Amino acid sequence: METRRPLKLLVFDCDGVLFDSREANRAYYNAICKALGRPPLTEEEFNYVHMQTAENSVHYLFREYPELIDKALEFQKNFSYEKFLSLMRPEPGLKELISQVRPPLKTAISTNRTTTMGRLLEIFGLTPFFDLVVTALVSPRPKPHPEALKIILDYFKASPEEVLYIGDSEVDLKLTESLGVPLVAFKNPSLKAEFYVENFYDLRDLLKQEFDV
Repeated sequence: METRRPLKLLVFDCDGVLFDSREANRAYYNAICKALGRPPLTEEEFNYVHMQTAENSVHYLFREYPELIDKALEFQKNFSYEKFLSLMRPEPGLKELISQVRPPLKTAISTNRTTTMGRLLEIFGLTPFFDLVVTALVSPRPKPHPEALKIILDYFKASPEEVLYIGDSEVDLKLTESLGVPLVAFKNPSLKAEFYVENFYDLRDLLKQEFDV
């Protein structure tokens, strides 16, 4: 029987895992589009920007309006996401899960969000639940580039086998594959992952059954 290496660290994606942020992101980017005079997001556009940094998203949304890109980027940099944070919905069971497994486990976030991440954790009382948060401000090369996750592994002196990454997208899959970190697919059974869960209660059961945590 295969013996697993003891688990040391859980790394969480933010959007689609810690929070259901679809409506907040949709409202935010539609507001930018409206201000610059372009039509609302298509579903295909939304699915792209939902996983990208704000800067990459603006470049993509205005790819057919090159004369507006500089103006759109300037607008986005000065357009606060704060009023959209109330549309974020924390996934049930997160605080309970982390309270039960930390310690012995450490917890971290790897996200393509930038300035909004700290405020988001503060609003929902989640700041004390994470040992490290790596945003696109800390790691300028956004996921799926492995830089952010490598920063986290190095910080905790953790090998890939000692880590679980909880993500929900192809971006997360490419990221984990690049470093050999096992992926827990969150609410996405179509991903090629080592484990699958639908919520944080499922994740708690997984940690008990597979890792004795």
